[in-house]
Amino acid sequence: MAPRSQLEIHTASLLRLVKEEASYHKELQQQTERIQRLEAANGFDDDDGNKEYTLKQERLALEETKKVLPTMKKKIDDAVAKLDSLVVEEGRKGPESNVEHITAAKEAIAKAKTAEREVS
Repeated sequence: MAPRSQLEIHTASLLRLVKEEASYHKELQQQTERIQRLEAANGFDDDDGNKEYTLKQERLALEETKKVLPTMKKKIDDAVAKLDSLVVEEGRKGPESNVEHITAAKEAIAKAKTAEREVS
């Protein structure tokens, strides 16, 4: 089996980053909902004094998740730029360029840009 091209590697990497960012956004939403539920549970059985500690831990987790998102955005932007340049480079090869890989790369770039618009 032939080794994977740089175009294939960077396409897969971009798709992985987009998927990872989506999971962070989902986690952010879930954490926010958990905090809201805990705060709303005024009648929460607090026999062991655990409510405040649990809320504190959930808020810390939420802040950590928020801190990751700008880094993810930068990684995705960098990956899109690199993949864009590889697509151009591959396209210059003319008839020997791999159209399937170029198409997959362009689809990955479009998916990343769509995901970015949905988040913004």
